[in-house]
Amino acid sequence: MRFDYIITGAGPAGCVLANRLSEDPDINVLLLEAGGGDWNPLFHMPAGFAKMTKGVASWGWETVPQKHMKGRVLRYTQAKVIGGGSSINAQLYTRGNAADYDLWASEDGCEGWDYRSILPYFKRAEDNQRFADDYHSYGGPLGVSMPVSPLPICDAYIRAGQELGIPYNHDFNGRQQAGVGFYQLTQRDRRRSSASLAYLSPIKARKNLEVRTGARVARIVLEGNRAAGVEIATERGAEIVHAEREVLVSSGAIGSPKLLLQSGIGPADHLRSVGVKVRHDLPGVGGNLQDHLDLFVISECTGDHTYDGVAKLHRTIWAGVQYVLFKTGPVASSLFETGGFWYADPEARSPDIQFHLGLGSGIEAGVERLKNAGVTLNSAYLHPRSRGTVRLSSADPSAAPLIDPNYWSDPHDKVMSLEGLKIAREIMQQAALKPYVLAERLPGPKAMTDEQLFDYGYANAKTDHHPVGTCKMGTGPEAVVGLDLKVHGLEGLRVCDSSVMPRVPSCNTNAPTIMVGERGSDLIRGLPPLPAAIFAHERNETRPRARAIVS
Repeated sequence: MRFDYIITGAGPAGCVLANRLSEDPDINVLLLEAGGGDWNPLFHMPAGFAKMTKGVASWGWETVPQKHMKGRVLRYTQAKVIGGGSSINAQLYTRGNAADYDLWASEDGCEGWDYRSILPYFKRAEDNQRFADDYHSYGGPLGVSMPVSPLPICDAYIRAGQELGIPYNHDFNGRQQAGVGFYQLTQRDRRRSSASLAYLSPIKARKNLEVRTGARVARIVLEGNRAAGVEIATERGAEIVHAEREVLVSSGAIGSPKLLLQSGIGPADHLRSVGVKVRHDLPGVGGNLQDHLDLFVISECTGDHTYDGVAKLHRTIWAGVQYVLFKTGPVASSLFETGGFWYADPEARSPDIQFHLGLGSGIEAGVERLKNAGVTLNSAYLHPRSRGTVRLSSADPSAAPLIDPNYWSDPHDKVMSLEGLKIAREIMQQAALKPYVLAERLPGPKAMTDEQLFDYGYANAKTDHHPVGTCKMGTGPEAVVGLDLKVHGLEGLRVCDSSVMPRVPSCNTNAPTIMVGERGSDLIRGLPPLPAAIFAHERNETRPRARAIVS
């Protein structure tokens, strides 16, 4: 069977592409997903995130030993389910800083991807429960709302940040990013609003869209310098599916370069070294890997102030009843609803540290759980200079890739990560949290010097699950795709997902990836770009006079 477009990967960008391209009834679209469907209720319950980083619906990959972290191997969760990362993440709706995208344009050569140009695509995607202003909109596919069941410790954390001099911020995606406050969440009606639910579920009746799960793409089929289709690995053997117009690769920052490499598209020397026939020498494929590395503080609470106690059987059952009947309680929480952005380097161009307050201990895989109730404050350095790679371990498409984020290869990242950890410790020691926090348990009182804290980081740091950059957009020698997302030197092939971002945004990456999908869908359809953003203070509008009140 032939399709106009074949999309490889039903992650956030892939779901957007499937929706937008199939709006034209004359276009046939095939969306392929290696993972399964999101039928399990855990995918839709906000607190289900706690199970996801521990292996549910993921590939089970890990990094290669990190040579700048004493050979540490880190778990590297990558989604294997329809909706991709948006189906298993903590649902934080963050877009980054305007300066991130302006640097894409000014320093990375991505003209037309500056903040004013991409803000309308963020807004087009958005169905915001609370905000409708220069920065936000409603009526789009993606549900965005405020937390519905915050705990008192969340407000105490916000007060603690202010005591340390970090201002309160009601909207991290508005005019100012810096501050502490509540995150907006990708939720609608107190359920996760994944890309699958937002973009695919409403259009499942479209006859010109076919969605296949359990369909692992082994390679892109090239005819000369044109992508003619894909080869799918099935139980019955290989199946070739043809694309009349384009193959659209949207398998994520790890999966997309892996697929290109498997297809013979990438650095020729590497391809030969693993026995893959070189079809198109493109040095940048799999390079430029960037990610946010996370260090955390875990404190023991003075009482049952977080959700750790819900793990007890009778409380788990009651929490489930609460959610089913009233959509409230622990299950309605993403467990990371409060946080903020601040400066490790006072001279940084924009906030360079992100905080996430975790309402428990041991929420994520590999993080220690306390015997009594605990609370976690994550800190991640947002402007990493370290660059890593994604490479093949063999010519076998089913083999796990070699993922090397190369954490802390640039000493600056290491120093700034430590500064962020120190600020997190200070926040947890402020007076506002004294009624809730008994004592710090990790890093703990034995880790006071920089050397001791670095040792703690080597042993405990984790990914924030924000990899980008491995199919870099731009015009330089390491660029993989152009500003129209077409793969350099090939026809009928584009990449559209987080892998095209030239540098990682200062935030969680789900919303920026959806933005790339929205912008990419217009590029593919040949539509003119949405008008660039103009802000209210630039419109020369006079302030309207208040109406007189007639008694």
